[in-house]
Amino acid sequence: MKTDFLVIGSGAAGLSFALDAAEHGHVTIVTKGRIDECNTDYAQGGICSVTYEPDTFEKHIEDTLVCGAGKCDREAVELVVRNAPDMIRQLIERGTRFDRTPDGRFELHREGGHSEFRILHHEDLTGAEIERALTESVRRHPNIDVLENHFAIDLLTQHHLGEFVTRHTRGLACFGAYVLDTATGEVVTVLSKFTVVATGGCGNIYSTTTNPAVATGDGIAMCHRAKAITRNMEFIQFHPTSLYNPGERPSFLITEAMRGYGAILRLSDGSEFMDKYHPMKSLAPRDVVARSIYREMKRRGEEFVYLDVTHKDAETTRRHFPNIYEKCLSTGIDITRDMIPVTPAAHYCCGGVEVDLNGQTSIKRLYALGETSCTGLHGANRLASNSLIEAVVYADRAAKHAISNLGSVDFQDGIPEWDFEGTQHAEEMLMLIQSKREVQQIMSNYVGIVRSNLSLKRAMRRLSIIFEETEELYGKTKPNRELCELRNMIAVAYLVIKQGRELKESVGCHYNTDYEA
Repeated sequence: MKTDFLVIGSGAAGLSFALDAAEHGHVTIVTKGRIDECNTDYAQGGICSVTYEPDTFEKHIEDTLVCGAGKCDREAVELVVRNAPDMIRQLIERGTRFDRTPDGRFELHREGGHSEFRILHHEDLTGAEIERALTESVRRHPNIDVLENHFAIDLLTQHHLGEFVTRHTRGLACFGAYVLDTATGEVVTVLSKFTVVATGGCGNIYSTTTNPAVATGDGIAMCHRAKAITRNMEFIQFHPTSLYNPGERPSFLITEAMRGYGAILRLSDGSEFMDKYHPMKSLAPRDVVARSIYREMKRRGEEFVYLDVTHKDAETTRRHFPNIYEKCLSTGIDITRDMIPVTPAAHYCCGGVEVDLNGQTSIKRLYALGETSCTGLHGANRLASNSLIEAVVYADRAAKHAISNLGSVDFQDGIPEWDFEGTQHAEEMLMLIQSKREVQQIMSNYVGIVRSNLSLKRAMRRLSIIFEETEELYGKTKPNRELCELRNMIAVAYLVIKQGRELKESVGCHYNTDYEA
């Protein structure tokens, strides 16, 4: 199969790129589930953009830099913030409906770490609304083919032409990917002029996460195996407030916009506690809030704290947060009368595959977008609702860059078909399930909100055993989604641990007790 642009992943970043690129060539989107089965669809809070005074670009830039704890790339921050209004207009043109006040102005939320109201939203289902609009546009476009239930196994580089490659190989380039049709077991060789990896995050390397089951770090792992550079992987952001509902997966997110609306974090006795940790109290940056909740739970021997919105007008609360209201009601909690039990959960990877200002990785003809990438915007801790706008800004930049170079590249000949020789169908599914749980337990127990040199060392030692067992199984087994996902989870967990061990300080989402300030 040949296509001008191969897009792996179907969230806001991948679909936005596809719509831009399809005006200049043929696009093939590969997604391992349904097209709308992605992290974007689960994003509740909203999308950032400077919209009205007294907000300014300078304020948004400063809020992002402060939240990123000195680890942001200022050039990337300015790029995203200053291009945000144009990208909001583009999303609206593509059918996204943001909530407005009766006089027609955008109804803006404020979230943790923000000095102004600048979060555009659609009720408490903003990501789902953006995904709906982009999906409908993609399905209508004659130049875009969508391969649902297809799993990208590995990226194609000079390695597949028999060359020995490293991260320092000059001219290292991507020529497409091996893609598994999960229905038939066939592996298709997809050749492309440009490849975009936009597979979302890696929350499922943890036992408790707000991410859907598809978020297993596939894109980061594929790029890592292809010898792309990754960075900031140690900065895994835990959302402070997921609904405490044991056994539910993914954990249901209680958006930060609720704290922006006025909800207060409380202990079981009703007392506030965030004033002990930060002057912004419940609206402090996420890493501070998550760590504060963790400390209070550990100190009191409890599994959750409470988020209290009962003091707000009931009808207004139901109107602003209809999805959260209905979800909590289904578990016996009326948020207009009852406090909501909440606990931190793995939520967002601030690092990823290193890219430049055009979204291009260290491998030529390969772009990484959205949560798969590390643009430098987030630094050590993501400012709430900056991720969706980053996704569409960099999708626009990457598309323009790829389109401008479309005439200078061609398809790579000589890539061999997938070699099934010596492999058989997997018969050890129970082992895969158990190994997956072990990875999640290792990461949750040793590489969570609070870490130490000893816990990271122990995590690496235990992960290495699972890695060896999985690679042995992979070498003799026909590829399937479950096995490939496990490989990817192990690779991403390795990067989180390795880069965590290399960072000799506590900053942002990476808090190591051996380097306490």
